[in-house]
Amino acid sequence: MLGLLLARAGVRTTVLEKHGDFLRDFRGDTVHPSTLQIMDELGLVGELERLPHRKLTTLRIGTDARPLVDMDLGRFTRARYHHIAMIPQWDFLTLLVEHARRSPAFRLLMNAEVLGPLERDGAVRGVRYRDASGEHELRAVLTVAADGRRSALCAAAGMVPTELGAPMDVLWLRISRRPGDGSGLGGYLGRGQMAAAIDRGDYWQIAYLIPKGSYERVRAQGLPMLRDRLAALVPFLADRVGEVDDWGKVAFLEVGLDRLSRWDRPGLLAIGDAAHTMSPIGGVGINLAVQDAVAAANLLADPLYRAQADPARFDRTLNPGLVRRVQRRRAVPTIGTQTVQRVVQRRVVDRVLDEAEPRLPAVLETSRGRRLLSRVMARIMLYGLLPEHVRTPERRAGTGAPVAVRD
Repeated sequence: MLGLLLARAGVRTTVLEKHGDFLRDFRGDTVHPSTLQIMDELGLVGELERLPHRKLTTLRIGTDARPLVDMDLGRFTRARYHHIAMIPQWDFLTLLVEHARRSPAFRLLMNAEVLGPLERDGAVRGVRYRDASGEHELRAVLTVAADGRRSALCAAAGMVPTELGAPMDVLWLRISRRPGDGSGLGGYLGRGQMAAAIDRGDYWQIAYLIPKGSYERVRAQGLPMLRDRLAALVPFLADRVGEVDDWGKVAFLEVGLDRLSRWDRPGLLAIGDAAHTMSPIGGVGINLAVQDAVAAANLLADPLYRAQADPARFDRTLNPGLVRRVQRRRAVPTIGTQTVQRVVQRRVVDRVLDEAEPRLPAVLETSRGRRLLSRVMARIMLYGLLPEHVRTPERRAGTGAPVAVRD
């Protein structure tokens, strides 16, 4: 997204992708209304709608006897988009790349593994990377680490995040969906276990939560135990859990929650999960990353465009104060969202996995309180605490300095 926005604004931009394609399953498929609004502002929402995807308009979490959240996104009439679009990440990224390539300022290098930053005089001046032809250097006025959790570029630059803690890890799996199953996204709480079932059209995408660090123990207990527990937790799937007949059909996600105290060094900026790894609660990770990208483009496109005319651009450092504005802009929504995730982890997830009852503040235990909770969760998780809007201009490509985006 940042590569698209900067190239569209005439800034020569190179995106480096370690792999040869974007085909990674269970990665950031929940495209929230905040991101749909960004796609609309870019004129891409029509093409996005033509991609195969599922629209989620309801969200229910709890037990049959005690719902905690019961949300109908259609109630949020002030927003333009009232659904979550479940779009495979590779389709979403391919759409962005197709449009970015229409700008001569955009370049995408696949199978390009970043080895570390180029540093001189206390500043990052680009990256070293390796492809099939060997090792190379890419000089840049600004390098952006967008390589997600455990960012190799941030680690090489000495930027270490503060761990905020998460009580769970997640097992991802698929179970077939039938016409009479219902739709939407459901969260299921049971004694010592918790799962989410996401409607993906012809199958359910299941997120089965396990206590932090217990993956090897769960594997040792065997698939029959996992299937039995899942059948008890989500009864309407009981006759289909046998489809999970091999551990190769179960993907493990080690959940993390952390953030950098400072997102930048001279010549380097971290955004998305590289700056703040989000818990899977709310499916917010990809959407906050997109918001970071839009904010970074809005704040930095013009200075980067002007820098291209400077013959000594690679020996100068882009004003660190300008770069730091990205973190100042995005700090409140990042910290606010992670705070909500930590509260849910502590009061719901941690207690459920510890075989205790979820504990909400007394004011939220009433039906009116649960409605309030639903609206707050929707506002924070789906629409964002500080929604960004595209402010970058469209202009012809400049000449000179690229911006290296490590994705």
